[in-house]
Amino acid sequence: MYLKILAHPVFVNLNFHMPILVDLSHPLVMLAGENGSGKSTLLHSIDYALRGEKVDGFIYKLDPGKVEFEKTFLFDAEQHNPRTRLDFFDDDPRMQEFLQMASHGQVMLSMFRENFPNLPDGTVLLLDEPEMALSQSNQRRILKMMMELVDQKKFRVIAATHSPIFIDAAETYVINLDNHINKNVAASDLGIEGQSTIQ
Repeated sequence: MYLKILAHPVFVNLNFHMPILVDLSHPLVMLAGENGSGKSTLLHSIDYALRGEKVDGFIYKLDPGKVEFEKTFLFDAEQHNPRTRLDFFDDDPRMQEFLQMASHGQVMLSMFRENFPNLPDGTVLLLDEPEMALSQSNQRRILKMMMELVDQKKFRVIAATHSPIFIDAAETYVINLDNHINKNVAASDLGIEGQSTIQ
């Protein structure tokens, strides 16, 4: 599966002769890069393309190849915290109680253990920073769960992440967005890495 982005409102340096080619043929893809490199933007763009949506300024061509998928599911760990939407669980008092008592990390683990496996086989699961609030040992658990979703449920998982555990894993295919130039690059006046920027 390949996504060719010909024009985009954020990735402004693209044109029909110089597109971004995104290789989504691997079942476990990590989008890596510095803050502002475009990971979340690309993740949402992939979601639009997989659902066939039209977005102003976004011109793309999706070549699914032999990949068949049932559904796409985009989960942003920051925006979709279930603890802020207890009304979704009115019919499940056990879950409501858990969400009120659990830490953010415990809630994230429960999403991987209980909710994501209930999605249809062949789902494309798009995750924005799934490692948020997780310890390193729990990030390893999440990676194992992602691999199980790929193996047992034929998922394709695409995650925007800063986690070295996800990025360095032999099982993942990494797209490093620091190799692309866009208008969200970090300011050049932040100083030398490791030195104080407070004047």
